[in-house]
Amino acid sequence: MLFKNSALATAISLAFVSSYASSESEVVELNNANAVDLSNVTVSGQYSVNKVIDTATGLGLTLKETPQSVSVMTEQRIQDQGLDTVVDTIKNTIGVSHSAWDNVRNELQARGFKIENYQIDGVPMAWSILGDSGETIADVSIYERVEFVRGSTGLLTGTGDPSGSINLVRKQADSVDFNGHVSAVTGSWNRKELNADIASGLSEDGSLRGRVVAKAVNGDSYTDLFEQNTQVFYGVIEKDLSANTLVRVGVSYQHDDPIAPVWGGLQAKYSNGNDTDFNRSVTTAADWTRWETSNTNVFTNVNHLFNNGWELAVNYNYMKYESDSKLLYMYDAANSFDESTGDGLTSWPYKSDGESTQHSLDVQLRGQANAFDTDADIVIGAIYSEQKSKAYSYAALTNAFLPVTNFDDWNGDFPEPEWSTDGSLDKDIEVTNKGVYAATRLHLTDDLKVILGGRVTSWNRKGDSYSDTGDYGNDNVFVPYSGVLYDLTDDHRVYVSYAETFNPQNKQDANDELLDPLEGKTYEVGLKSSYLNNMLQTSVAIFKVDQDNVAVQTGVHPDDATRAVYEAAENVNSEGYELEVIGQPIKGLNLSAGYSEFKLTADDSVSLDVNTNHPRKQANIYSSYNFVDLMPELTLGGGINWQDKIYENDIVQDSYQLVSLMGRYDVNNNVKVQLNIENLLDEKYYSYINSGQVRYGAPANWKLAVSYNF
Repeated sequence: MLFKNSALATAISLAFVSSYASSESEVVELNNANAVDLSNVTVSGQYSVNKVIDTATGLGLTLKETPQSVSVMTEQRIQDQGLDTVVDTIKNTIGVSHSAWDNVRNELQARGFKIENYQIDGVPMAWSILGDSGETIADVSIYERVEFVRGSTGLLTGTGDPSGSINLVRKQADSVDFNGHVSAVTGSWNRKELNADIASGLSEDGSLRGRVVAKAVNGDSYTDLFEQNTQVFYGVIEKDLSANTLVRVGVSYQHDDPIAPVWGGLQAKYSNGNDTDFNRSVTTAADWTRWETSNTNVFTNVNHLFNNGWELAVNYNYMKYESDSKLLYMYDAANSFDESTGDGLTSWPYKSDGESTQHSLDVQLRGQANAFDTDADIVIGAIYSEQKSKAYSYAALTNAFLPVTNFDDWNGDFPEPEWSTDGSLDKDIEVTNKGVYAATRLHLTDDLKVILGGRVTSWNRKGDSYSDTGDYGNDNVFVPYSGVLYDLTDDHRVYVSYAETFNPQNKQDANDELLDPLEGKTYEVGLKSSYLNNMLQTSVAIFKVDQDNVAVQTGVHPDDATRAVYEAAENVNSEGYELEVIGQPIKGLNLSAGYSEFKLTADDSVSLDVNTNHPRKQANIYSSYNFVDLMPELTLGGGINWQDKIYENDIVQDSYQLVSLMGRYDVNNNVKVQLNIENLLDEKYYSYINSGQVRYGAPANWKLAVSYNF
């Protein structure tokens, strides 16, 4: 049984950590501050966060005080591994998986369910379909860290599945001195990259500060024809209006204009059932295909600390995504892809453009009070968000749905169609999301804390989007949150928690009534521990997740045979466990290691093969070691990412592991040289399986960076 195995794994993990922590080591005393001011959040400088985060409850709690499974990808870890995008951080985070649909879109999952929410500085943002506007390929150079909360996160995000949420925490203009770094990068496939991150005080008294981040990337790829072109800019100004009031204004912009991106995958099987086993360089793109995306985010924050210790935060975000694409899709329409001739595929050229804008306003008040004859931390918040999206497609007047002869000789030389100048409106929707929430942490005793909270959310959608048509939504849905934490000792804390999400849906029953929204419920019990004066942290979580009101097709409508009818079923469940060890157990060594495992079950109305194209088991380990005493200018690092088998019908990707290495040498106090090698063993694997198609992950590759710090 899974839970019996989890108990054994927990015991082994704790025994290992305890024995490790008791070894002789030199540690550095850290300030374990209790501050709840989010503007004071800092990273410990390595792989762990030792102050507060604001992703799960809004109360401003440390990882150890949060009764959910939370992982953080710090700026130092991002730098050590040379990670570029949001999806790169996901690949290296325990318990989170991705499926790379193409060069832009990525499907994300945790605990067996899709991740449909993300946050920026704790403010919920809407995700487009599979991130087709470029959200998952957003560059992380503008962020201080990336936080991952697994399980139900409805208290702060409102809608979504019981999978988790991703919070992107922006870099701040918190330096009064002129400092920063610039770097140049080269690498496999003619990669060229320039980066700059500069911060400074802008007034004599330091009350006005600024920071600018810029990045440009150009290069080819392991797939034929593809060329990356990316530009990133981020600027932020902070002003202390008084000792208690901070105003922050900023803008970020990312523009991607790749040449010859793929749309979808490669055919996995020939018509005779044999695997295609293409070279990883094979592409279905043509030399004229493009997938241009841009993201503009304008934001402002106001934080005010009252004399009684309460803090008011007001956040406004304007987000605009634009997309313009000319793509080519290939598929086996009649199961006729011939192994001997390479004939049998059909071409589908596609042209589209679209725009999405979102305005969101978040107001939050938090502080301490006395409630029920005990001390209480309290947060009260409200959010209003409005998103409008439109997308048009343009018919191919020529060269549409032509047969592809001898795909084995494909070189992208496919004539671009003549396109219609009149666009067809494929997507025209407006989504409003508004809610109020409150939570409190009651200090019942020195060792016992109880967290209670809830959110009342209204989510409504109007318009049509591809096959998702009609107006639907739900008003005044209550989403509860609760947790209990108990200190076994000063270093070991156990917790139990219960959290929910809901997700409106537009499936209808035979009486033309909309089904109730999907409801996600997460039950979790865990142990969070710290060792070596908080230099080493461990967490163990055992969870059970229920997804209720899942739409199950029961037939067709009695008055319209083209319409499917559904019933709501309580039938998809996930249970499993997660282990994580992170920190600096000995001088010079930074460590992040974890393992996750779950199983999905369903009743008779749903196939047990649910989301099998994502792994059930994952292990991630990464560490770096600075030779502090022998050669302090040298740091070496490396890691292994392992996942178990994924499959869809008879298309199978067996378990595999990806090995990475890093070496950094400090030439002097200002100049550093760093080499990263990914997929060291050149593992050939599928990074995507869906609808009979596959994509291959990147082969062995390297990246060399030279940076100057000042």
